[in-house]
Amino acid sequence: MQAFKRIISILLRISISIILLIFLFKQVDTKNLFEIIKGADKFLLLFAFFVYVLVYILCLFRWEMLLRGAQIYLPFKRVIISFSGGIFFSLFLPSTIGGDLMRSIDLAAYTKKPKEVVATVILDRVSGYIGLVIVALLAVALGWNLIEDKGVLFIVVIITAVLISVLLVLFNNFLFCKINKFLHSPKAGKIREAIKNVHQEMYIFRQQRSLIVKNLLLSLAIQIIIPLDFYITALSLGLKLNVIYFLIFIPIIGAITMLPISIGGLGLRDYATISFFAKVGVGKDLAFAMSLLNFSFILLCGIIGGIIYVLTIHHRRVKQQKLN
Repeated sequence: MQAFKRIISILLRISISIILLIFLFKQVDTKNLFEIIKGADKFLLLFAFFVYVLVYILCLFRWEMLLRGAQIYLPFKRVIISFSGGIFFSLFLPSTIGGDLMRSIDLAAYTKKPKEVVATVILDRVSGYIGLVIVALLAVALGWNLIEDKGVLFIVVIITAVLISVLLVLFNNFLFCKINKFLHSPKAGKIREAIKNVHQEMYIFRQQRSLIVKNLLLSLAIQIIIPLDFYITALSLGLKLNVIYFLIFIPIIGAITMLPISIGGLGLRDYATISFFAKVGVGKDLAFAMSLLNFSFILLCGIIGGIIYVLTIHHRRVKQQKLN
């Protein structure tokens, strides 16, 4: 039954991505769209791709830092393998959430420390979300005279409120206990216990302030590089736009893309990109081309991650047998 539900869920997300893409392709001049992509500056595109790879490298180091903070000491090669699998599976599962789930399962089985591994993955995601919100807030504050859009402000306020709520639940014992009491169902016993265990592991990180500060600084760097990567991609297409728009719109688009309703954010990311950049006069064809090229970077990185993960299956099995 669970397998059937997962299949239905995946099919629904595929359907949503396809429907959104069909809708968007009907809204643009397809011939002009591909001419824009074909005419892109290849050197700048290649540069943008390597900048995007840099983002994944920084994310890898951020997670490895948290693993060490949780006293999970692994060969760096093993962390790369698990992280690569997460990148690959995030293409098919609900955005970054699916990738997080897969790397949690992979390392939890390998280390026999499921609570600690899950805690690091959750904190890694929360850390990235904090960086995203901080960059969005700063960009709106500094570039409000360029935007002056209450809709954008409303979305930034919403994602900030969500972040604050998540932080309070994760790191405030009083609120956590209150919320935990809602799980009264007899079937929720194991779930309640699992949530409690993860919360306890998360709470331990409060004592490691130096680690948290370094992690947040890394997250800020990542969340600044991503909009700059979009900016470089836009330049490759001949679009010269104030970089502040990218610093405002891309974090918000990233937050929207995290919603687990599409495959790898495909369709949803494109629709959001077209909608937001239309506010500053960017045509649908150009915005769509920029979004599709960005997705091609995600796809290429996912394929590379998949190759690394698949080629190391035998090695992982041998290591696991030795550990058992």
